[in-house]
Amino acid sequence: MTNIVNQIIENKFREIQSRLPANIKIFNTDKPFTEVLNNAIENQQYDSENINNNALSKNTNLQQINDLIQQTSQKYNVDANLIRAVIKAESNFNPFAVSSAGAMGLMQLMPSTAKELDVANPFDPSQNIDGGVRYLKNLLDTYHDIRLALAAYNAGPQSVEKYQGIPPYQETINYINKILNDLYK
Repeated sequence: MTNIVNQIIENKFREIQSRLPANIKIFNTDKPFTEVLNNAIENQQYDSENINNNALSKNTNLQQINDLIQQTSQKYNVDANLIRAVIKAESNFNPFAVSSAGAMGLMQLMPSTAKELDVANPFDPSQNIDGGVRYLKNLLDTYHDIRLALAAYNAGPQSVEKYQGIPPYQETINYINKILNDLYK
């Protein structure tokens, strides 16, 4: 039974890997995937040296992500600290994060949202941050309230409209609080 479960999991990871850029090699290592993943989580560093030179492009590091955040902040007039807090909450700075719902990249863009924002590669930090910040800026301009904008980013604008405010979803409430705590500490 364990072998079947392991095979299913490995097949699912290979399916996910097939959606990632060609230079990503998840299973090209002597270490089990769970060990590579656990090491990455424990170290919370997403550069190629700490994830066995395979999981991330050598061209992506936290300093480059921070530079992209600064540039995009200025381009769209959105607080860089807010962008950082959203990225931390969404992906913990992992450009190749994929949620169980299918959201992708640093700012966890859903495929339909990425398409609407003309983000061709949501795993490209530059494209992901640009699209995510454009989306966030639109929500900030629409709601004129950071809490409502964050609720819409997390749960979708339709949920904010449906409940005429922050939806009563614990995940969304926790999400807003986490970002605001990071932003104002």
